[in-house]
Amino acid sequence: MQELSRSELLYLIDEWIFNKRDRDIMESRLLDGLTYDELSELYFLSPQRIKVIVKKNKETLIKHM
Repeated sequence: MQELSRSELLYLIDEWIFNKRDRDIMESRLLDGLTYDELSELYFLSPQRIKVIVKKNKETLIKHM
């Protein structure tokens, strides 16, 4: 992804990711640097499921950059 400021990235996440859980996951991953394993423990999902959520939502964010 292109380099964006923290506030620009937060704006995009808030504006284009409509599911609250997915927004929280994306903020934790992209802004706070949590790993897939850390996120899977926090959200009680498999690391693979977290990867799918991040990939899908990254594609959405890239479309709106």
